Amino acid sequence: MAGRPIYNPASFKNVSVDGNVIGFSFEFKAQYYRSFTLSILRDIQLKVDGEDVKREDICITVNGDTFTLEECRTVVDPEYRWEFGEYATVTVKKEGGLSKGEHTIEGKQIIAPSYMPFQIEAPCNITFTI
Repeated sequence: MAGRPIYNPASFKNVSVDGNVIGFSFEFKAQYYRSFTLSILRDIQLKVDGEDVKREDICITVNGDTFTLEECRTVVDPEYRWEFGEYATVTVKKEGGLSKGEHTIEGKQIIAPSYMPFQIEAPCNITFTI
């Protein structure tokens, strides 16, 4: 499934809370041929500028609500389907965010549809500017 654009290049930005930069975010498309509930999302693996991002530092926002990757495993409500062709927002906790300038991200979405005997992994890379 990994042939179409997965990142919104204009969406990369630092995230501030109460004036403190707590991380960065970007918009990410599901790399699957249909929509799915968040419960089948097993992982989003990221490496930014060659540095691995810890799983517990990644959250995903779908339909206005934010979940950790671990919380996603229990989200079966159809209100929180990651719709085909739509972006979800991924937020990465990183004190101070990313410096201004060019960065690279290597990502991988991993899902486990109940009707498949294996997980589906979709790698996706981009160079972006903050």
